Amino acid sequence: MAISPFDSVMFRELYGDAEAAALFTDTAQLRAMLLFEGALAEVQGRLGIIPQDSAFFIARAAREVQIDPAGLAAGTAKDGVTAPALVAAFRKAMEAPEHAKWIHWGATSQDVIDTALVLRLRRFLEIMEGRLEALEATLAQQAARHAGTVLAARTRAQMATPTTLGAKIAVWAAPLARHRERLAQMRPRLLTVSLAGASGTNAALAGRGTEVMEGVAAELRLAASPIPWHAARDTIAELAGWLAMVTGSLGKMGTDIIALTQSEIREISAGTGGASSTMPHKSNPVEPEALVTLARRAGGDLSTIQNAMLHAQERDGAAWALEWMALPALCMGCAAALRHARALAETIEANPDRMRADIDATSGMMMAEAAVFALSAHMPRPEAQALVKRACAEALAHGTTLGATLPGLTDAPLDWDTVLDPASYTGDAPLYPGRLTTGD
Repeated sequence: MAISPFDSVMFRELYGDAEAAALFTDTAQLRAMLLFEGALAEVQGRLGIIPQDSAFFIARAAREVQIDPAGLAAGTAKDGVTAPALVAAFRKAMEAPEHAKWIHWGATSQDVIDTALVLRLRRFLEIMEGRLEALEATLAQQAARHAGTVLAARTRAQMATPTTLGAKIAVWAAPLARHRERLAQMRPRLLTVSLAGASGTNAALAGRGTEVMEGVAAELRLAASPIPWHAARDTIAELAGWLAMVTGSLGKMGTDIIALTQSEIREISAGTGGASSTMPHKSNPVEPEALVTLARRAGGDLSTIQNAMLHAQERDGAAWALEWMALPALCMGCAAALRHARALAETIEANPDRMRADIDATSGMMMAEAAVFALSAHMPRPEAQALVKRACAEALAHGTTLGATLPGLTDAPLDWDTVLDPASYTGDAPLYPGRLTTGD
């Protein structure tokens, strides 16, 4: 197996995501770093901090030059970061020493690396938002379609009372709207340029640091940062928390689908199903299992990002490097989870006959609460509860049903067929699909 299943040739279709992966390649990082260098030069040329003709050459070269990531490996190993090797390679590739000497004027490695990350995250979040919206819409459609499809609710792995499949799907969908709200709130805090110089003071820019930083931010369509965030990593941690929450919500969906599709339940079908190498009858829940795996993995990566918040003083290479290891994995896992969840949502099919058979297998006991509350109109609730509990015990002892036992224990004028009909005791569940809001 490869070091990471996200980029394994064999596993990347399952746990990876091609669209997201394109943003987390060495080439994508270098291209974003060069965008920063080009914008920095353009702004500084405009402000007269560096010669305008040099700024022009640097900005044009930043868009055109091709730098081999492999050529930066030795320098990165020596310096612990890519920026010094990139700047040296960029200067050499320009073949214009008189202009190249103005590259990276006043910036530091963390400025170019963090801003390059933010530039790529901007596109990544656009992709995630689109997938969230599409998944919300698909789940809302399925919830509406199954608003009246009655099945057993289960609490603590035991049958509880009736609900509807639409209500269950609405529970999967509801967090997605909240995740989109959180994303909108997070964006302006996260998508911020980093330009503060060697120790976060912009001293090399001789009092014009804020002016340059605001200009670069405008050039790159990012927010300006009035105080440097080199060692304040709360926005990265916020992103990591958001990614873990989204992946966790999808993991809950996967957990439910695994339970509802297992052999002895089979109340729904979803996904394509995976084959066994030896058992022809099996259809394994590969996609929902992937959702659960990715959600559990996200928790560990989130913990790593939390540890990376402990940046010592003005810059901490050890803490910073932790982000490089955990954040791309969180992004990839979230992207893959959204992709799998959409495919599952599109293929959900109900099996009402199995749902009814599973309810009937309880001999009516699943309707015990309904019986208690119906009887409470004719006697104190504690007495009603004791009576129904006795009826359940007798029905179990004699191998009969709750509906057959209750009339012999009480003369309360109740239509027991109606009281014990699962469809009559779904409460507000059929309303939940209509309460979903999508696309707003």
